[in-house]
Amino acid sequence: MSASLPRVRKVVIPAAGRGTRLLPATKSQPKEMLPVARKPVIQYVVEEMVDAGLGQILIVSGRTKRAIDDHFDPDPVLQAELSRRNDRELMAQFAFEHLDAHYFYVRQSEPRGLGHAVLLAEEFVAGEPFAVALGDSIVWNGGGKSLMRQLVQTHVETGAAATIAVEEVTAQDVVNYGIVKPVDKVGHVFQISDLVEKPSVEDAPSRLAIAARYIFGPQVFSALRDTAPGHGGEIQLTDAIRILLSAGCPVWCVRLEGGCRRYDIGNFDSYFKAFVEISLQDPELGESLRAHLASLLKEEA
Repeated sequence: MSASLPRVRKVVIPAAGRGTRLLPATKSQPKEMLPVARKPVIQYVVEEMVDAGLGQILIVSGRTKRAIDDHFDPDPVLQAELSRRNDRELMAQFAFEHLDAHYFYVRQSEPRGLGHAVLLAEEFVAGEPFAVALGDSIVWNGGGKSLMRQLVQTHVETGAAATIAVEEVTAQDVVNYGIVKPVDKVGHVFQISDLVEKPSVEDAPSRLAIAARYIFGPQVFSALRDTAPGHGGEIQLTDAIRILLSAGCPVWCVRLEGGCRRYDIGNFDSYFKAFVEISLQDPELGESLRAHLASLLKEEA
């Protein structure tokens, strides 16, 4: 990567959603703070960003989200108690408090859509390229190259206005996602000409769905300001991307492949699967859990 090319070092993490599909679990706690194995969802997201070199982090939060702020604040009283007990194993679990990261927060006071949440970050971004990582989606890289690093590299090398992570879904599931239309043959990295929000099965231009990770140039803010509010007065990020495309701005995609998986912690089905699959990777308890699940399944057979 040439030193003259812009460096991506900032990320916006929208985390203001109400989490209604996870009630009653989210009645008094943010969905981003639900535990998956040993950590809350948003900690996986933050660690993924820092690993990719994105150390300036803006979290867009809302009402009932104070727990997110508290989680990333160092707790010297707790650290002193663990140190007094010489509990090195538990102290190691708090390494996230010392990540090479700087946290900023802004409040989205009413639910006005993902596009509006990103628009709130304009002052923070200050004219630089930046990432967007949804705070309720875990990307599990499976030991391969970081998806976010691939997005950053593609964005810089292609000079894109936007670079989007996508994943293949079933034909029946296209109705639940923003679906991209490739310009040409689909490889690991490819350019798109359009995208459609939640198309019918018949009208879907592909089975490649937007997968919760993006890189944008600062021109996206002009597109967001030009985006007409839709249902419920919400400003949709996909509409702003379409404005960029209609203006001739290049938009590229990076496809999730290999062992890379995304877990959308927005419903109980995906949440349960994420909890089990990630817990099975636990170096201390994974094998015990695997044996327990095998025993349960054997009893039901």
